[in-house]
Amino acid sequence: MSNKEGGLSAPTRLPVDWKNPDFLDEKCLDDELRRVFDICHGCRRCFNLCESFPKLFDLIDESTSGELDTVNSHNFKDVVDACTLCDMCFLTKCPYVPPHEFNLDFPHLMLRYRAMERKKKKHSFVDDQLKKTDRNGKFFSKFSKFVNWSTSNTNNMTRPVMEKFLKIDKEAELPNYYNNTFKALSDDKYDSSLLKNNFTDKVALFPTCFVNYNNPNIGNTVLKLFDKLNIESKVFYEGCCGMPQLESGDIDSVSKKAIAISKAAKSFIDKGYKIVSIVPSCSLMIKYEWPLIVPENKDVRFLSENTFDICEFIVNHFSSKNTDNIFPSWTSDEGVTIHISCHSRAQNIGQKAAEMLRIIPNLKVDVIERCSGHGGTWGIKKENFSMALKVGKPVARKVISNNNKILVSECPLAGVHIKQGIEKIDKNFKQKVYGHPIEIIAKAIGIENEV
Repeated sequence: MSNKEGGLSAPTRLPVDWKNPDFLDEKCLDDELRRVFDICHGCRRCFNLCESFPKLFDLIDESTSGELDTVNSHNFKDVVDACTLCDMCFLTKCPYVPPHEFNLDFPHLMLRYRAMERKKKKHSFVDDQLKKTDRNGKFFSKFSKFVNWSTSNTNNMTRPVMEKFLKIDKEAELPNYYNNTFKALSDDKYDSSLLKNNFTDKVALFPTCFVNYNNPNIGNTVLKLFDKLNIESKVFYEGCCGMPQLESGDIDSVSKKAIAISKAAKSFIDKGYKIVSIVPSCSLMIKYEWPLIVPENKDVRFLSENTFDICEFIVNHFSSKNTDNIFPSWTSDEGVTIHISCHSRAQNIGQKAAEMLRIIPNLKVDVIERCSGHGGTWGIKKENFSMALKVGKPVARKVISNNNKILVSECPLAGVHIKQGIEKIDKNFKQKVYGHPIEIIAKAIGIENEV
C-alpha cells in the first residue's frame, strides 16, 4: 500500500531479508544504494541528523556532474561507516519509509552493506573481539582493578598503546569493570519472591551486559526500587542482546542470540513475569530488531510483546497510583537535565524517562531530545571520537544553558559522552552525573545510591 509524501501514517518496518541470496550480492546492493542515495539527494531532509548524510551530499555535490551518476561506489563506504544505526532518519525525518512505495530504510541498508563487507572478510577482527561483551566482561571482571587502571583516560602510559593497536581514542572515557558482576551478586543475595507475597506485579529483570559487567549499582538500585514498590523481581540474563554485533553486520550472530534468549525467557513470561530491560539499546533490540531478523520465530515475537523499557514500566506502574506521599527524600532545588536517547525514541514509547521524573513533586525537569554523538562503540574509535563530540556539542551546550545540578541520560554511555563534551566547552561547569534516571526515582523514594 502506498503512502503520500508527508502523510501522517505510522512508518512500517519490514523484516530484514538477510537470508535472500540477493541481500549480499554486490551488484544488487549497489543498485539499491544508488536508488536510495538518489532519493536522499533529492530530499536532503536528514542533512543535520548525523555525519552519514553530509558525507553523502558532499560526495554528490563535489562530483563531476553534481549528481549521483558520477560518484564512484567505492566512496559509499565513508557514508556507511558514519552511520550509528540510531534509526532517527527512519523514524523522525524520512517521508519515504514504508508504507510509501519508495520503501526506504536507510539504517537497514547500512546494515546490509556491513553484512556484505563481513561476507568478503573486510570487517575488523579487532572490533569483533572488542564487541564480545560477555566473554570480555567475564574475563576483565576478574582483573577489574588492573583493567580500570589501564583503561582510564588519565593513564598516559597505556591509553596511547590502546589507541595505536585497538584504534580506541585515548581521550574517550571507557566504562569500568567490577569484580562481582550484577548477575553473580543478585544470584547470591537477592530473590524478592522470598521476602513477601503481596506483590502488585512480577518482573524478570534483563540487566543488559553493561549493567551486568560495567555498572552493577544500577541493577542493585532497580531491585531495591522494585522491592520498595511491592514488585516481585527475578534477574534474567542469558547474554548480550547483540547490538554490538548488529552494528558490525553480524546478523547471523544476532539471530542466534535472539532465538536462544527468547526461548529461555518464555518460562518467565508463561508464569506472568514481564521482561524489563534497563538499557534502551537492548530494549530496542528485543522489542523491534529481533522480530525483524527472525520474524518466523514465535518465541522471539512472544518476548517482544512482553518486554518493557525500565522507564516505560515504571511510568505504567505509577499511572494509576496516588504518589503524593511516596517521595520524602527529594529537595526541590536540584533541577535535572534529562537526555532522551535515540534508541529510546526509536521504541515509539514517548519520553518515558522525562514522564517518570516528572512524577517527583516539585522537581524541575529539562528535556534534551537530540543525538549525544556517542553511537556505542562507534563513538570511542580514534577515527570517530572528534566527530562524536562535534555531533553531541549542541547537547552539551544545552546542558550548560539549563544550569541544573544533575545530568542524566537514559543511555549510561551517552551520559558519560555528554559529560566529556561539556568539559571541552567549559571545564569549570560542574554537575552530578547519574548513571540512569531510575537512580533519581530511587533517591527520591529514599533508596540510597552509590553515585
